[in-house]
Amino acid sequence: MSTHQSAGGTTGTRFAALALAALGVVYGDIGTSPLYAVKEVFAGNHPIPVTTANIYGSLSLFFWALVIVVSVKYVTFIMRADNRGEGGIMALIALALHTVQDKPHHGKWIMIVGVLGAAMFYGDGMVTPAISVLSAVEGLEVGAPALHSFIIPITIVVLFGLFFVQKSGTAVVGAFFGPVMLVWFSVLALLGIHSIIDHPEILMALNPLYGFEFLLANKAMSLVAMGNVVLAVTGAEALYADMGHFGRRPIQRAWFAFVLPALVLNYMGQGAAILADPAVADNPFYRSAPEWALYPLIGLATLATVIASQAVISGAFSVTRQAMQLGFVPRMTVQHTSEKEQGQIYLPSVNWGLMVAVMILVLGFKSSNNLAAAYGIAVTGDMVITSLLATVVVARNWGWGWGRSAALFSCFLAVELVFLAANVLKIPDGGWFPLVAGIGVFTLMTTWKRGRQLLSDRLKGERLELLPFIESLSMSMPTRVPGTAVFLNADPKGVPHALLHNLMHNKVLHEQVVLVSVQVFDLPYVPDIDRVEVKRLRENFWSLVVQYGFMDEPNIPAAMERCAEAGLECSPLDTSYFIGRETLIPKLGSDMAFWREKLFIALFRNAGSATAYFRIPFNRVVELGTQVVL
Repeated sequence: MSTHQSAGGTTGTRFAALALAALGVVYGDIGTSPLYAVKEVFAGNHPIPVTTANIYGSLSLFFWALVIVVSVKYVTFIMRADNRGEGGIMALIALALHTVQDKPHHGKWIMIVGVLGAAMFYGDGMVTPAISVLSAVEGLEVGAPALHSFIIPITIVVLFGLFFVQKSGTAVVGAFFGPVMLVWFSVLALLGIHSIIDHPEILMALNPLYGFEFLLANKAMSLVAMGNVVLAVTGAEALYADMGHFGRRPIQRAWFAFVLPALVLNYMGQGAAILADPAVADNPFYRSAPEWALYPLIGLATLATVIASQAVISGAFSVTRQAMQLGFVPRMTVQHTSEKEQGQIYLPSVNWGLMVAVMILVLGFKSSNNLAAAYGIAVTGDMVITSLLATVVVARNWGWGWGRSAALFSCFLAVELVFLAANVLKIPDGGWFPLVAGIGVFTLMTTWKRGRQLLSDRLKGERLELLPFIESLSMSMPTRVPGTAVFLNADPKGVPHALLHNLMHNKVLHEQVVLVSVQVFDLPYVPDIDRVEVKRLRENFWSLVVQYGFMDEPNIPAAMERCAEAGLECSPLDTSYFIGRETLIPKLGSDMAFWREKLFIALFRNAGSATAYFRIPFNRVVELGTQVVL
């Protein structure tokens, strides 16, 4: 490609760099699936007999799952459903909600389905690091069975190190992700070719007829096999989720030009190795490698799985921040690990919570075979939900209409529902864990959303209208003191409770009073030119509306600096921020179940401070409390 050729405004050199970076971040999860996917079909907890027909049939299903689910659905269609360049489940929720603004009832159901999809993402995020790293380390017992007892401790150490370094950020390490995964996919392709040379007839498995014959000949057994075939497409959602970081075309080009061929060659190579020697079915990935390459391959595989896990962890940070902005989770501490890249963030509570869940999985399930039973149901659930939301977006945003949109996505849903049904069979064997985790996260997110709405309604019911209040002050003006007082105000038309309490206790007003309201839109970013809306009211009161997208970083002091042109000038040293802190009291017979009220109050009590969230200097903050009965 010429360096002068552009793709979406990006030069060829930049385009290649983005495609290389995408290998490390986007394709880490799906790129490590060959470690365990084929093994689970023939040597998992519910293995199928190692016969020529079953080898051809299962490999055919692997290939066409990659084509239909990843290549056609995600790469070709879903990635076109971007929210101003951003992708992922939260972006899709926002996009779908935007299409039904005139139908609140439909919006409610879209919200519920979308949040369930986000919750399933967290369930998937718990299993991915555990099964990926564990399957890589298990290669040790292929070369030396005596090392079996060291597999769990080594896995725990690797995972702990991975989570421990998150606070340092991925700016430096991330530069190595792309080159390492380039080597990894190249090795995948070479391993596959090495085995295919001896049995080139395995390439006939690319014919979909072998897959159909396998499904028809082994009805019950084939459903179990489909539960393992889905392991080959885990990580497909990352293509869409990370679109905002790399752009659609670099991700697409990397998939078709490099990732897909490498994966297909490796899967076919594993099938050829099993054809040559059925005994290698217990771990066809490692046993298909030359003996001299085993330990270097284990080292490379471990590094690749760490990278895959890193991508999942970073994704959890990103999704949580988006959910925070959209009001689905409480405020949490967000640490920025890079001065140049705003997307590089660290959330301590998410990091350590995820680490505890991953460690429990490794210690509880003890092998990748057992973990495979827990893997898949969250992924397939998320895929089904993505298809449902995309149907709405394509029908309303793209102008396809419900008929054409439903016809397209019903084809994807037919495949995904089969995958989901197959994974339902895994629930007793471990599939319950990500399901329970997903339901738990869903309960927390919906409880927080509903609780915040209930709290807002209670506060609005007690509010004083702002303009009449200011007029009443002019009749009996309290003492004005120098400086600027900034009050965070959830309701732009009402009087902040913190302002009332300040007047009640201190009997004074600052010479300049700024009422700041924050609005978050269902867009990734709000242009800087639209960031603030300033309006001067009577008696030197100011109304300031600060607008953010769900990917923006809230910063109230920075927003206030933009107000000088409108006449609102504030010296940082003479500005005090007044923040209300509510104490919530549960009430029987409220609009929310009593146990959910208690849960919401617990979440509210432990939420991060507005001071840190809005980047307000701690030494300029005054908190004033009030009690609210839910």
